[in-house]
Amino acid sequence: MAADTHSAAAPPPGLVVSRLAKVIGLLVFTELVYGIMRGFYSPIITDVADHLGISDGEFNWFETIQHGMAALMVLAFSRLGDVRGHKQVLIWTTSLTAVGSWILVFAPSFTTFLIGYALQGACAVWLPIEIAIIYRRTAGSEDQHRLSRHAAGFLVGAFYISIIAGSVSSGALAGAVPLPVLLSIPAVLTTACIIVVRFGIESDGPTASAARPDWVGLGLLAASLASFLAGMVLLHLQGATSPLAWLLVIVCLLIQIPFVRYEARQREPVIDVRLLRIRAQWPVQLAALLFGIAVLGAEIPLVTFARTDPDVTGYGLGAGAQFVSVAIGTHVIFIAIGAVVFPFVAGLLGARRAVVSAAFVGSAGFGLWLPFHDSPGQAVVNLVVTGLGSGAVMAAFPVLAAAAAPSDRTGFATGMTNAAKTIGGTIATAVFAIVLSATGSLGGLDEGYAPLSGYLTVWTTCGAAALLAGLTLLLLPRSIGDEPATTDSAVSQSGGH
Repeated sequence: MAADTHSAAAPPPGLVVSRLAKVIGLLVFTELVYGIMRGFYSPIITDVADHLGISDGEFNWFETIQHGMAALMVLAFSRLGDVRGHKQVLIWTTSLTAVGSWILVFAPSFTTFLIGYALQGACAVWLPIEIAIIYRRTAGSEDQHRLSRHAAGFLVGAFYISIIAGSVSSGALAGAVPLPVLLSIPAVLTTACIIVVRFGIESDGPTASAARPDWVGLGLLAASLASFLAGMVLLHLQGATSPLAWLLVIVCLLIQIPFVRYEARQREPVIDVRLLRIRAQWPVQLAALLFGIAVLGAEIPLVTFARTDPDVTGYGLGAGAQFVSVAIGTHVIFIAIGAVVFPFVAGLLGARRAVVSAAFVGSAGFGLWLPFHDSPGQAVVNLVVTGLGSGAVMAAFPVLAAAAAPSDRTGFATGMTNAAKTIGGTIATAVFAIVLSATGSLGGLDEGYAPLSGYLTVWTTCGAAALLAGLTLLLLPRSIGDEPATTDSAVSQSGGH
């Protein structure tokens, strides 16, 4: 059993802060690159589609597959961080992301671009691994949770702010330089991340004993996701009466039975179902999945609704690309504000009250779309409210998970929040794509429009998911994230096992 770092003698506060400042600075760089990547491709979707000879709507399949791959990579690499060292895993995942980015530069076809885009899903591992690195650097400090919350806020804030930089830069350069040159910018930046991590961050040892990776568990999880996505594709192509589509969805659910039983018997499972029994752990992971449905699922409907012409359909904002960029930028800014402000609010209210309140704010923001969706001004207000709540909640999840985990499970716990969020996003993206398929989310705005009820369904679902996330977080212990957790106390909260 790994030694409990929480029980170590507390280092001088000044030394902890000094060492942490350097690490945070380097990790902020990786999050800036991650954010630039997230914002870089949206303005040039049409250019990429023309280059590959596909429709704009087919770009959604890149997003869906990347979400699925990201979930699998987060689960696999987060646990490897505990076993092999978090810095080593950060090097591996930055390398995979760089390889994927360079493939996009030279991709001649839909298939090769899909492979590269899928490999870029490795960047979803960065934040949970970075939180684990910070959590270890502050181990033994009386201010561990406070320092970790502030560090997470800076990282998440840097990520969201840089989304704007990525979006603006690619939009400004589109058409001015050849597409391969434009696509090489993320490739160069991700390559720089490898160098920064390799030579800038101090090596750390494993926090758990080495064991063979759980390839069987990962395979079962991959099969489950693949069955679900295949079912969603058939529902889109053949309609809701397709028996094969529903059979694949049922197969996805049935795979969970052997998956859970197998994982419960493994010493080093890909998903530690025993850890999820901890009272302070499972509400965080379930809430992350629910918030993934809300936040990631709402992205595409926002763009298609804003671009819909109300003179033709009777709804929509009839906005151009410029307004969409401003709206997304405003949303991202307030997500960043929410992430940065959360630690201060948590210091006043306590982490549990703060994150529950933030989830309810996010839910209210989605709910505002139901009565207020007739003007650009109303849309911006909705996005401001949603952004504040979403940013705070997303910054809180990995820190709360780490606080509730034994010291040799922090990498898995923080990674699982990202995986749960991404799985929720994968489900929502696929389902909402079917609900809004006639609007062009799969086939182009000029091929028809879904009724307004489709968007009302999306907003209702997102608001309900965020509300359920807040109610789930109410089940957390009142002191979660406010006091250092120990292995013994974490196990005792689980009911003994």
